[in-house]
Order: sequence, then C-alpha cells, then structure tokens
Amino acid sequence: MANKVLVIDDSMMVRKQVGMALGTAGFTVVEASDGVDALDKLVTHADVALVVCDVNMPRMNGLEFLENVRAGLPVMMLTTEGQPELIQRAKALGAKGWLVKPFKADLLVAAARKLTAATT
Repeated sequence: MANKVLVIDDSMMVRKQVGMALGTAGFTVVEASDGVDALDKLVTHADVALVVCDVNMPRMNGLEFLENVRAGLPVMMLTTEGQPELIQRAKALGAKGWLVKPFKADLLVAAARKLTAATT
C-alpha cells in the first residue's frame, strides 16, 4: 500500500507539481490550500504518513500549522524562503526537512521516501 502524503500550498500549480512528482513515485497525495484546510483534511485522512508544507499561506501559515499538527507526524517544508532563522524556527517546531522552491522532483521524492520509511 502506498504511503499517503498531504501537500499544503496556497498555489494550485505547486500542489499539482508536487502531487505529480510524488504520485509518479507511488505515493497517494491529498491536497490542502492552507493550514486550516490541512487540519481539516487530517481529520478525514488519519493515515497520512507525511506532510509537505509551504510556509507563506493565508489563514494559517506553515509555522502555525506546525504548532497545531499532531505530534509524531513528519512535516517537510517546501518554500521559497531560505533564511536560516526561519529554518531553525521550523525545526524547533518539529519540521523534519526543508526544500526550497523551485524544487527538484528527485530530491523531493528521495526526502519523502526517507521520511515515510520511519513510519512504516
């Protein structure tokens, strides 16, 4: 059975690109447009093994999402932001990885495989 990944980004184009890369690699993808939408999706998709999350989004950003997500669920940040202090804050909140957009599909898939291997 494929691992399920929740992709959170306010850009539909980015969600589709990430979804295509992960879907081709055998992951099942669920999409959310921001942190609020993502928390709702996690209620109906309790079997999510990994979250790929943008930082800058309306309603609830990626850092706020990290503060509200259930403990133990691996979250990888995918963002245009690269400031060391922002990365440190995200890691302090539990983020397990950080990729900068535009992303390379092979690096995204490799990171997703590594992070979901620990949960299976």
